[in-house]
Amino acid sequence: MSKRKALFFDIDGTLLSEVTKIVPESAKKAISIARSLGHLVYINTGRSYGEIGQVRDIAEVDGWLCGCGTYAESEGRTILNRLMPVEQVQRIARLAVDCDADIFLEGPGVCYYCSKSGRMPFGQQLRKNFGNTIEWLEPETVCGEVNKFCLLTDEQSDRVGLFRNLDLDIAVIDRGEGFYECVPEGFTKATAIDVILEAYGLTLEDAYVFGDSTNDIAMFEHVPNAVLMGRHSPELEPYASFLTKTVEQDGIWYAMEKLGLLSEDV
Repeated sequence: MSKRKALFFDIDGTLLSEVTKIVPESAKKAISIARSLGHLVYINTGRSYGEIGQVRDIAEVDGWLCGCGTYAESEGRTILNRLMPVEQVQRIARLAVDCDADIFLEGPGVCYYCSKSGRMPFGQQLRKNFGNTIEWLEPETVCGEVNKFCLLTDEQSDRVGLFRNLDLDIAVIDRGEGFYECVPEGFTKATAIDVILEAYGLTLEDAYVFGDSTNDIAMFEHVPNAVLMGRHSPELEPYASFLTKTVEQDGIWYAMEKLGLLSEDV
């Protein structure tokens, strides 16, 4: 086992407080200390690379793993970018619109939506969050780079028809309340971790993951050193090796200190 470790952080509810909407200074300091000791630090997020503009400055890190394992950048170099075939994207986008669901196509650059005016509040909020990195397109005209997509549904949506006709090679993560994160089969937050570990000659025992929600399950199942935030989805509990405090209670600093990641004696 190497003295050098690789640390992988989810964003929302892990680094970024969903209460205060900021990253605690203690978390930023902990990451800075860890990097000064030679450890590698990555953001491992469900957001696509095209969506991280608003959070790019939340902490100084060595790289970004985006789109639930479909994109990886380390030290300024892109080492993974798995794109969905254009024909598949167009077919799925048309299916979503026909089933009265809101769809967001997420990629390394521009992201797209295919319903001009989403009636669902969360969809309206996402349109605002994306800002100028999102464009509206008819399903048949989507031809840009897409890594993954999200579906928003409500009682008016034909969920049965939507998921019955969705391609079998798409893995669906149920985030609750009609929100689904959809990723090409075989790509997860865990597979992106393996890409980084292989690039730096590190093992799973050298990795530490930090998360709180259901789209973190893949990396919690995969990595033995799994830090669970104080406020979390209960589905993660069977895989956690360390339960820390909430974001607002300086949970990142607490865990990293207790696990010896802030000293040279790891």
